[in-house]
Amino acid sequence: MSEALLRRSGQRPHTRIDWLDSRHTFSFGHHYDPQWMGFGALRVINDDRVVGGGGFPPHRHANMEIVSIVLDGALAHRDSTGTQGVIRAGDVQWMSAGHGIEHSEFNASPDAPVHFLQVWIQPDQVNAAPAYEQRNFDPTLREGRWQDLVGGSGIAIRQDARIRAIRLAAGESVSLDVAAGRGLWLQVLEGALTIADQDIASGDGIGLEGPREGLVLQASQASEVLSFDVPR
Repeated sequence: MSEALLRRSGQRPHTRIDWLDSRHTFSFGHHYDPQWMGFGALRVINDDRVVGGGGFPPHRHANMEIVSIVLDGALAHRDSTGTQGVIRAGDVQWMSAGHGIEHSEFNASPDAPVHFLQVWIQPDQVNAAPAYEQRNFDPTLREGRWQDLVGGSGIAIRQDARIRAIRLAAGESVSLDVAAGRGLWLQVLEGALTIADQDIASGDGIGLEGPREGLVLQASQASEVLSFDVPR
């Protein structure tokens, strides 16, 4: 059984410019690190905070599944397929870049900040037509139980991957299994927990390779966690 892969919040590379404050769980942009190129098919988790009126101008992607999870505020999306809209707190947007797409993401508010996670997952097929879906997820449905955001009953993407969210009260726990050939990455949005003999807290991430059975995720305080189940 392999050791858990631990990425502390403060170990994440940091991008700070006038409109953006971003923490990168894995190698990204000029923060190149060959030791942290991703976890299985999971390539990027960027924890982005954008000031009012700021945002990412039009830029191009290809052959990547891009998932935006808005935690607070609202994000305005526009892309070269003609798709446009606003992603609000509780919304999840999937954009499959396929053979190529240009898009922009701007804070929908001129004043209030927006906080969101940008996730990249490598697809299981290349050069397909770009695709898009956006859905709202009621956060009360993740109280003490896993809620599918991607995969399962959530948004279907071009990869055998699953993203789930859970909220645990202090003292509450949930069990986890990781199948052979799979990897499970847990990203803590808030709170403090223990798993696999490791204490993890807000901003921390931990990767676990299968097969593993009977893992227990135990919250020592009220917590919210995302799990990413991906092929290794």
